[in-house]
Amino acid sequence: MMNGSLGSIRKAGAFMSENKTSVFSNGLLWFGAGISIAEILTGMLLAPLGLAKGLLAILIGHVIGGAVMFGAGLIGGRTGKSAMETVAISFGHQGARLFAGLNVIQLIGWTAVMIASAAAAANTLSGMGSSVWSVIIGAFIALWIVLGLKNLGKVNVVVIAALLLLTLVLSGVIFMGDHVPQAVGDMTLGAAIELTVAMPLSWLPVISDYTRIAEKPFKATAASCLAYFAASSWMFIIGMGAALYTGQDDIAQILLQAGMGLVGILIVLLSTVTTTFLDAFSAGVSEKTLISGLSEKALALIACAGGIGLAVMMDSSSFEEFLYFIGSVFAPMTAILLSDYFILKQDHSEESVDWLNLALWLAGFILYRQLLDVQTPLGITFPVIVLVMLASALVHKAVGARCVQSR
Repeated sequence: MMNGSLGSIRKAGAFMSENKTSVFSNGLLWFGAGISIAEILTGMLLAPLGLAKGLLAILIGHVIGGAVMFGAGLIGGRTGKSAMETVAISFGHQGARLFAGLNVIQLIGWTAVMIASAAAAANTLSGMGSSVWSVIIGAFIALWIVLGLKNLGKVNVVVIAALLLLTLVLSGVIFMGDHVPQAVGDMTLGAAIELTVAMPLSWLPVISDYTRIAEKPFKATAASCLAYFAASSWMFIIGMGAALYTGQDDIAQILLQAGMGLVGILIVLLSTVTTTFLDAFSAGVSEKTLISGLSEKALALIACAGGIGLAVMMDSSSFEEFLYFIGSVFAPMTAILLSDYFILKQDHSEESVDWLNLALWLAGFILYRQLLDVQTPLGITFPVIVLVMLASALVHKAVGARCVQSR
C-alpha cells in the first residue's frame, strides 16, 4: 500500500473510526461472528472421529487458532492500523498490496460461501429459491454495513441474545433426543485439528480492522478471541453432534424434521448476517488500500454485492479446499508478522517491498501446500507457523550480523 493511501485511510477512518469501541462491544461482535453456519458445517465434517476425539480436536484447534488470532489482533490494537496496514510492517507498503488483493479475494469468497450456504439451508426450510434467499440475506448484510459497528451496539445485543436462545433450542433438539451417537467415515485427529484451525485462521486478515479502534487494545483483543473461541467451539459441537446423533449431514434437514421451520430460518439468517458483515466490511477496508477514491463503507457494499452475485452462481456443497487455501496464504504471512513485531521488533512499512520476507512467505506457502498430504498430531498450521517464525527470526538475525560484519 502506498504511503499516500495509508495517510488517507487514517484520515478517512471509515465508518467506525470516529469513536473508540468498548471491550464489551468487541466481545459481542466476535461472539456473533462465531455463531455461524460455516462453523456448524465444519463441525459436521469432524463426525468420523466420534464424540471424544472430536471434542479434543475442537479444543486444540481453537486454542492454536485463537492464540495466533490474538497476536494478530493485538498488533492492530496497539498500532491503530487495519489488518492490511499491519502487513506493511513485514512486507513494505507496496508488498502489502499483494496480501490486500489476496485478502479481498478471500473475503468476497467467504461472503459468497456464507450467503450460498445459508440460502441453501433457508431454501430447504422455505422453498422460495436459493437465489431469492441469497438476495434477502445479502440485503440484511448490506443493512448491517450501512448501520456500522457503533450504531449496531444495541441491535447486536438483541440479535445475539436471540441467537443465543435459538441455538440453545437447536442444541436441545440435537442432544436431548434418544439417538445413539454413531461415527461413520474415517478421519485422523490431525486432519480434524487442521479443519478446526482453519476457521479462526480465516479471521487473521480481519481482526485488526476492529481492534485498531478499541479503547483498551489488549482487553478488547482478549475479549474478542475468547468470545469467538466460546461461540465457534459451541457451533462446532452442534455440527458434530448433529451428524453423530441424528445421522444427518444437512443442518436444514435436522431443523425441518424437528419442526423448527421458522426458528431455523431465523438461526440461519441472523447467524449469517452477524458473521458475514465482518467479511464484507473488511473486504472494503482491504480494497481501500488498493482504491483510494471511495469510502470503506462504499467498497464494503460493493464487496457484498459481489458476494451475492457469486453466491447465486456457486455450488455451496464443499469448501474444504477453500479453507486450506486460506491457511496456506495467511498462516505464513501472519507468522512473519508475529516474528517481526514481537521477536525482532522491526518495522519495514517505510520500505517499498521487503523481498526477504516475501521470499520467506513464499517458502512457507509452498511448505504448507506440500504438507497437505502429511498427517501430524497437531495438523499443518501449527508446525508451519512455528517453523516460519523460527526461520524468519534466524534468517533476519543472520543477515543483520553479516551486515554488521561487512561494515
